Amino acid sequence: MSLANQFAAYTAWRGELSSHIAQFQGWLTQNELSDGQTDLRLTQLQDRLREDRLNVAFVAEFSRGKSELINAIFFAELGSRMLPSSAGRTTMCPTELLFDAAKPPCIELLPIMTRGTNSSVSEYKSYPDEWRRLLLDVQSPDAMQEALRHVSETIRVTPDEAARLGFSLEAGNGGLYEVGEDGLVEVPSWRHAMINFPHPLLKQGLVILDTPGLNAIGAEPELTLALLPNAHAVLFILAADTGVTQSDLQIWKEHIDGGGTSRRGRMVVLNKIDGQWDELKRPEEIEAEIQRQAAQCASVLNIDVAQVFPVSAQKALVAKINQDADLLARSRLETLESALSGELLPAKRDLVCDSTRADFGEVAQRVRGLLDARLGSLHEQLSELTELRGKNKGVVEYMMGKVRAEKDEFESGLQRYHAVRSVFTTLTNKLFAHMGMDSLRQVTQETRETMQGAVFSKSLSDAMVTFFMRARQALKQSSGEVDEILSMMDAVYKKFSVEHGLKLGVPPRFSLLRYEKELDRLEAWCDSHLNSMVSLLTNDKKNITQKFFEEVAVQVRRAFEHANRDAEAWLRAVMAPMETQVREHQIQLKRRLESIRRIHQATDTLEERIAELESVDKSLQQQVGALGGMVQGVQGLLGPEAEPVRAAA
Repeated sequence: MSLANQFAAYTAWRGELSSHIAQFQGWLTQNELSDGQTDLRLTQLQDRLREDRLNVAFVAEFSRGKSELINAIFFAELGSRMLPSSAGRTTMCPTELLFDAAKPPCIELLPIMTRGTNSSVSEYKSYPDEWRRLLLDVQSPDAMQEALRHVSETIRVTPDEAARLGFSLEAGNGGLYEVGEDGLVEVPSWRHAMINFPHPLLKQGLVILDTPGLNAIGAEPELTLALLPNAHAVLFILAADTGVTQSDLQIWKEHIDGGGTSRRGRMVVLNKIDGQWDELKRPEEIEAEIQRQAAQCASVLNIDVAQVFPVSAQKALVAKINQDADLLARSRLETLESALSGELLPAKRDLVCDSTRADFGEVAQRVRGLLDARLGSLHEQLSELTELRGKNKGVVEYMMGKVRAEKDEFESGLQRYHAVRSVFTTLTNKLFAHMGMDSLRQVTQETRETMQGAVFSKSLSDAMVTFFMRARQALKQSSGEVDEILSMMDAVYKKFSVEHGLKLGVPPRFSLLRYEKELDRLEAWCDSHLNSMVSLLTNDKKNITQKFFEEVAVQVRRAFEHANRDAEAWLRAVMAPMETQVREHQIQLKRRLESIRRIHQATDTLEERIAELESVDKSLQQQVGALGGMVQGVQGLLGPEAEPVRAAA
């Protein structure tokens, strides 16, 4: 199956999953089984599925045929090249191809001078006025090509300005940024480009990231700190006529390689194999030469040769446009597409299944617990009323007193519930005192003051080390608060389950480990790029300080923002079952007392009330069956790992 067909199937699956969850949400509301937290959780789950993106990054040095490969894989049906592809440098800035229905087809360009500020590209995405927008005429391939050539534009600036913008003028950079005869340096006009194009795959959530060469990647660390690590697939393109050059190897080691291990979704493309198509050679000789080059690349990159895919992107594009099956087979693009779809989509689907399974499972268990609580209370009422058959008024009065005493006992127990809420609030405040954004802002400000006032390199280095140490300490202290909250809620769940028969199960777990790992990754990057002996001795103190806060501190802040958001969601989820079940138990106790009071006042209503409750029991049993059916439908889409919803104990 082609990548396009695979992606369409994945999109259809995602839509079906979202539809099932929407039906489940509507059914909960209709049957009065929902609450604010449950409704919010399911809405967020559907939003995530609707906004799901599949990110594929293409990374290479200049002139490796990267843009042509993107054209061949994704845009051949347009009948011409969408992205500019010619000898020399074409894509001069990182370029994202995506589709946003809220915008017209256009190309948005962020001026290179914005690098002189303290803001990242992701922050600038919130300020559309900072971007230059050019509308795209999607009906005219020529007009499209002309508009897209803007990603190749350059400007000439002074050497000082080039250095301030992050472009290295040092010897050994391949002569990429050199001072010309006019005393100026040619640099990209744009810092980042976003192409909003209504291509079928882009409409379904595909995002393509086209990156420039090594020097430009190094000048925009957000690529290496966020965009590339978060890509679901990274295609690293080499040229068969050059093999693995020194700059190729540097890109691979610094930005792609997973420490010599095979990372899922990381592929090496050996492009331009048509250079070996020598009519004076036998096909076996050509094949042997291509395999030799692939093996050599695999050896240099320290990967399995199966991860190297020889192709001819240019011939594949021609073959697709001219519908030449033989040429397409010789280009070997279909082998790469098959591997890409086989690696990318299953990996992405697994991620979606894992996150959906966890969130949906918690909601489903909570609803089942609520139904079990209602059934338990109903059966208790039925048992009480059945025992009253043929009994005198004194027995009814005794039963009414018994239920009233139970109600009073539960309401006195609510004082403990409110005390728990008070302690919960205190622990929550302590949690956010450690990991909240105010705390991180204070650490960041103190680090900035220390670095700006530093005289020696060691002071700069120590400030960066201390920043990460304090950030990590904040997460460690927060983990302690999380454990304390979990321990308390676990004890409270058990106590209320035993004393009042609430169906609470166990509180959901939460861990900050992923954010601790993210800090480790960011510190490792900082140590190799900023806080190294070479960097500290060869770079200006002001430049290192600016880079640290523009590039590293921004990503740490983003990690803390995500941690805070996830912690807030977990805190709501851990308290919601208690609130729901306490409220439900109060309602059921009032109903039991009211039933017996009505029977006490008019004994002829006993049989009517029993019949009424038996009808409610039948309705609840039907709801349990319907719940099981809907949950099974969702779990069936999530694969064999999904566990059935069990009745809360």
